[in-house]
Amino acid sequence: MAIGQVKLTQENTASGGISAVERRVLFIGTCGASGAADVLSALNAQSDLDVILGDEDSALKTNIKATMLNAGEDFTGYVMTWKETGGIYTWDTALEYALETPNDIDVEIVALVDEITEAATVTAMNAAAVSAYNVYGKLLSIHAAVPGITGAQTWAQYLTATKAINNTLVATRVALVPQVHGNNLGVVIGRLINSDQSIGDSPMRVRSGSVVGLGEAPVDSGSAPLTMAHLGELATNRFSVPQWDTNFDGIYWADHPMLDAEGGDFQVYENVRVIDYVSRRVRILMIQKVADRELNATDSSIAYHQKFFMAPVKSASKSSTIRGVTKPGLIKPPAEEDILITWKSKTEVEIFLVVTPYESPKKISARIALDLTSL
Repeated sequence: MAIGQVKLTQENTASGGISAVERRVLFIGTCGASGAADVLSALNAQSDLDVILGDEDSALKTNIKATMLNAGEDFTGYVMTWKETGGIYTWDTALEYALETPNDIDVEIVALVDEITEAATVTAMNAAAVSAYNVYGKLLSIHAAVPGITGAQTWAQYLTATKAINNTLVATRVALVPQVHGNNLGVVIGRLINSDQSIGDSPMRVRSGSVVGLGEAPVDSGSAPLTMAHLGELATNRFSVPQWDTNFDGIYWADHPMLDAEGGDFQVYENVRVIDYVSRRVRILMIQKVADRELNATDSSIAYHQKFFMAPVKSASKSSTIRGVTKPGLIKPPAEEDILITWKSKTEVEIFLVVTPYESPKKISARIALDLTSL
């Protein structure tokens, strides 16, 4: 008679979570003379920027401080310093150095602090963001500073020069921030990564609070102050700017536009963030299923894997209700028809997913009438 045997196998069902990269930012810029150039450093809310970037004032230090103020106590990120002359890196090779092994950092946002002035640089930034996924499998977007007004410009001259930077360009992974207050880029990055807000929220959200530490309001060569008319013109032309309302305390923010084409899905950053959030997680599930014959064309397998690949979408759609007020999830709960699995051949399968963001009231109108009929 044979001897009895027991064999135990621990199955990996690929149902665990993945490391979140959302709200993590990489700053790239030139540091002070006493700072260490061509160095990648980790940051948090307690980092001593004088030690990392040098004692001197710099645009890089000013903007990181603004981010820290607006991001809150759990701010985390990185800074990559470089020299405009005589250094090892340019901004794009500095980005590659940070993303590739052995550094291999994973971030949601890259902030280029040194101001850009040419359309060609915008195109190069979009190419770098696309390459980050193609080469390293990392979905990110690049947010760059453009110059504020100089003492020799009128507002009309400044607006004309600034609008020329992105005119007619399509660069869906790039956002441009005019440094009209000197630290606008740092302020809006901090607002975007603050964990008190959802990544599905626009920085326009007033209930997120007034911005903190925005620099001094500028004037032009004729001492004319910055107005909402100037900021509105910049916003209309796809620049990210602050805003305020008359007879209402505080300074807030407008939309954070991406350089998508008219009618595109990714004209505002929150749409990019939502689809990137889901894409990062679905990608990991797809890799886990390569050559796994449990994923096949049978009805039972398709039914199971519809739930499997929809798991990140369902997780992102969870809402909370307190005292009758619902805090919406990142996206709306998915419907059955929001996923389709199609086998193109015996070895190739295609998965279609739809995610639906919530509505966001960026223009609110009210009509108020009198009732004079009652006695």
